[in-house]
Amino acid sequence: MTTATDPATTAAPSATSLDTAAARNLASTTKTPPQMQGISSRWLLKILPWVQVSAGTFRVNRRLSHTVGNGRVEFVSSGAQVRVIPAQLTELPALHGLTDQELLTTLAGHCEQREYGPGDRIATLGDTVEEVLLIAHGKIRKLGPAAYDDAAELGTLADGDYTGDEALAATGPTSWPHTLKAVTRATVLALPLARVRAVADVAPALRDHLEAVAAATRDAPARNKRGEADIALAAGHTGEPALPGTYVEYDLHPREYELSVAQTVLRVHTRVADLYSEPMDQVEQQLRLTVQALRERQEHELVNNREFGLLHNADLRQRIHTRSGPPTPDDLDELISRRRKTQYLLAHPRTIAAFGRQCSARGIYPQDTEVDGVRLRSWRGIPLLPCDKIPVTAAGTSSVLALRTGQENQGVVGLHQTGIPDEYEPSLNVRFMGINDKAVISYLVSAYYSAAVLVPDALGILEDVEI
Repeated sequence: MTTATDPATTAAPSATSLDTAAARNLASTTKTPPQMQGISSRWLLKILPWVQVSAGTFRVNRRLSHTVGNGRVEFVSSGAQVRVIPAQLTELPALHGLTDQELLTTLAGHCEQREYGPGDRIATLGDTVEEVLLIAHGKIRKLGPAAYDDAAELGTLADGDYTGDEALAATGPTSWPHTLKAVTRATVLALPLARVRAVADVAPALRDHLEAVAAATRDAPARNKRGEADIALAAGHTGEPALPGTYVEYDLHPREYELSVAQTVLRVHTRVADLYSEPMDQVEQQLRLTVQALRERQEHELVNNREFGLLHNADLRQRIHTRSGPPTPDDLDELISRRRKTQYLLAHPRTIAAFGRQCSARGIYPQDTEVDGVRLRSWRGIPLLPCDKIPVTAAGTSSVLALRTGQENQGVVGLHQTGIPDEYEPSLNVRFMGINDKAVISYLVSAYYSAAVLVPDALGILEDVEI
């Protein structure tokens, strides 16, 4: 026979020992220090050799270079219409130094907008140059004759680039040195040379400027491929020929880098600091996390600051574009071939993942390398370091940086000043500011830093990488 039992009336078994909830009243807990998700590997800060800047300013002395212009042209758009900003035409070497805004506006008004599709031929090798081409958007490939194949790739033009500008100051007809073919949809503004000559006929200022540029080009001293004046030398001679005399000319206006600063005021209530600093010092933990945030901002500035950030200080001749969009082994090979002794590649983690997909698609499996005890992906033995401070655009594009570092290598260096008052870490100090009438302690936390590119080929960028 089975007897039914009502659960509501059944008594719970009595405890035979102390309950854990009660026991915790007499026990302590094991705690971790405060954790922070915003801490990254900060590889850029680790790999840069840091130069002591005792004077607060770092001057980079170089040989005098005779390059002018060589910038990038910027545009404005309204709907489907694209126009060049008149003042940006001075980025063309032949128009560099032209200050007449009315003339520049007139020339900009003569630019004709053209649209090309993938595979369209824009210019043909050997044809007479009849217009200057300004690339507003898209990718255009430069093709030339090859030793064995039909055509060899000579480079890629993209947003802001231009070609055919040598004809502006030429005294006679010039020919296209390469064929131009669109890789993607491209928007190009064409400035016809006939229109430029017509403006020059009625504007003596433009005519005189172009004649002066032509004369300067004709009479310019011999230069090396870097734009520096050649040092006259004699070699392979016999007998007693007269040896050439020479000297090395320096840049009269070298660039100077001032140390930048990242600062914040850390506030801690005295009651918190006095009563709640066991087992962990509250001020010390607040300071530790604040310093981490400052170091993160420091690396962000070293990458993105418009004055000294690496993304904005790469020479335009050291900026290249991908051949198709995603970062391929061919693209990285071209990037590292632009300089001697490339030591590091920096890219956003998503860019590194995109490169890995391209390698897998080709059946290539790059070897890893070790940096500071950490195994990292590499290419051609050069470590590919992740850096989440390199931005990813809304269109899903990013950049890859290639660096040579160190003063002895004429590379990229970090700048700081150690030994500052109340130093907490190298070139970072914490200064007591006092206690206000609300019993709040204030500390000024400051980090001083900058970066310098000693010679242009120390830094290169693979731009507009699709990820």
